[in-house]
Amino acid sequence: MEVPAAFHPYSRNLFLSSAHLLPYHFVPENYVHWTQTPESHIYSADIPGVRKEEIRVEVEDSRYLIIRTEAANESTEEPYRSFNRKFRLPGLVDVDGISAEYVAGVLTVTVPRSFVRRGFS
Repeated sequence: MEVPAAFHPYSRNLFLSSAHLLPYHFVPENYVHWTQTPESHIYSADIPGVRKEEIRVEVEDSRYLIIRTEAANESTEEPYRSFNRKFRLPGLVDVDGISAEYVAGVLTVTVPRSFVRRGFS
């Protein structure tokens, strides 16, 4: 008896992942890069194809930075897409001074460091 190709041990296993069911353009790779300078922490997220109005940058409990997007495609051919990342903020940051900029598909969030002045009273 011949084994069907899908069940052959040397064929790819279709049961391990459902990614093959989705169009390749629907499963983007989103990268978030973190760098630091003496003045701030900088988070850069690659999120192309998203409108500025669909981006949310939030701070939770003064300890977590949350970057999220939610976009429902007008076309019925492509399903709903979203992006959500949560980062624990380093100690001593100025939460009120956080700024964000979205240019050419890259979101840059700048989290300034908070410096404690030490001196004599």
